[in-house]
Amino acid sequence: MTKEEFIERFVARMLKASNAACPDGKFTDGSSIEEYARQTAPTYWDDEGQRDDGPEDCADADISYWEPE
Repeated sequence: MTKEEFIERFVARMLKASNAACPDGKFTDGSSIEEYARQTAPTYWDDEGQRDDGPEDCADADISYWEPE
């Protein structure tokens, strides 16, 4: 998988997973979830161990740290 594919799949997973809580695609502070995902995905790609987990699992792991509203 290429870095670009990893990022696109990571972003797609994060947007899909966050859609129920944030249907407008924004965090409660108004910042873009997609922007956050695009900035965050490369950090998971850069860590070979995390990259091996796959983009969906990495996105899920990141989301697990989000505080509930």
